[in-house]
Amino acid sequence: MNIIVVKDYNEMSYQAAQLIAEQIINKKNSVLGIATGSTPEGMYKELIRLNQEGKVNFSEVITFNLDEYYGLSPEHPQSYCFFMLNDFFKHVNIKKENIHLLNGITENIDKECKQYEALIKKSGSIDLQVLGIGDNGHIGFNEPDISLNTQTHLVNLTTKTIRANSRFFNTAQEVPKKAITMGIGTIMRSRKIILLANGKRKARVIERTINSPITTKVPATILQLHNDVTIIIDQEAVS
Repeated sequence: MNIIVVKDYNEMSYQAAQLIAEQIINKKNSVLGIATGSTPEGMYKELIRLNQEGKVNFSEVITFNLDEYYGLSPEHPQSYCFFMLNDFFKHVNIKKENIHLLNGITENIDKECKQYEALIKKSGSIDLQVLGIGDNGHIGFNEPDISLNTQTHLVNLTTKTIRANSRFFNTAQEVPKKAITMGIGTIMRSRKIILLANGKRKARVIERTINSPITTKVPATILQLHNDVTIIIDQEAVS
């Protein structure tokens, strides 16, 4: 693992955007696995700036979203589809046909997951995957369990995750109880991985991710087995 400790959230966002820009400059048709939520928000703003300044070109880039709430339509303000379209995609020169998003209201979960895996495989697999990390060590929505699913799948969210995500909704009752997520195997097949974390709240789980034995009880520990992981964390997250 390559661990980069930065001063604060803004520097974390800047460093992450620089690594993604470098990936695209080196391979203009890069396949990116991308995450949502508050952690990568600053990174997307920085990438928009780089694109608008002509420093990075998304015209041949292919993207796959990491996960999506199950039960939320693409038009729902808290769906990850809505977030990506409004906070990133519409601001850069990416082609619509190169954007891949999970369907949170699919009537056939098994088909949706298999098709997503097939599309990733057809693209040549993910060159660079961006991850956040949950307080309980989940990556994507791969929650702590006695075993971990390797493929894209439907998952029941833990009470802790639902509670943490309730800040984005009016009430905890509105938070979806399930999500569709890339599996651990899909994530680990990415050629490069960037994990972002900031704030004191993430300090304990970051310490466990880096130093604890690999365990399904802290899914992020599996990243210790990947040969190209960069963890970018601020001073508070290493406290």
